[in-house]
Amino acid sequence: MRNLCAILILGLLIPGLSGLGTATLAADAQRGEALFKDCRACHSIIDETETPVVRGGRTGPNLYGVIGRHAGSVPGFNYSRSMVAAGTSGLRWNEEGFVSYIGDATAFLRTYLDDPQARGKMAYQLRDVQMAQDVWAYLQTVTRPPAP
Repeated sequence: MRNLCAILILGLLIPGLSGLGTATLAADAQRGEALFKDCRACHSIIDETETPVVRGGRTGPNLYGVIGRHAGSVPGFNYSRSMVAAGTSGLRWNEEGFVSYIGDATAFLRTYLDDPQARGKMAYQLRDVQMAQDVWAYLQTVTRPPAP
């Protein structure tokens, strides 16, 4: 009995050791802001008045208003054909899709489009789900939702 209790306690303290203790932490926008520093290499956040909220690169699309936005829809940005197809077929960015996409853009698009030839242009991968959720939480604090 004592060994069973020790195993259960370890399972709570070391996620993955048992089925217990595997719940994710609540998303943290402050951690997301720190993580977004990597994203700035390719992405800026520039509001509708052209005022930079976060200065960054232009290799990736402006992430202002990404929450709920149709994928592949920032005017003037050169998306992959697959990203445009995903947006045209109804993909709107929500937390679940965003987390999956930044984990592996090409794999996400291949699954979403059911097309083994689909390709995403984003090479960066953030496979840690908690970290990706933190970035999403941060984006929610610096962007506005799209008009209905």
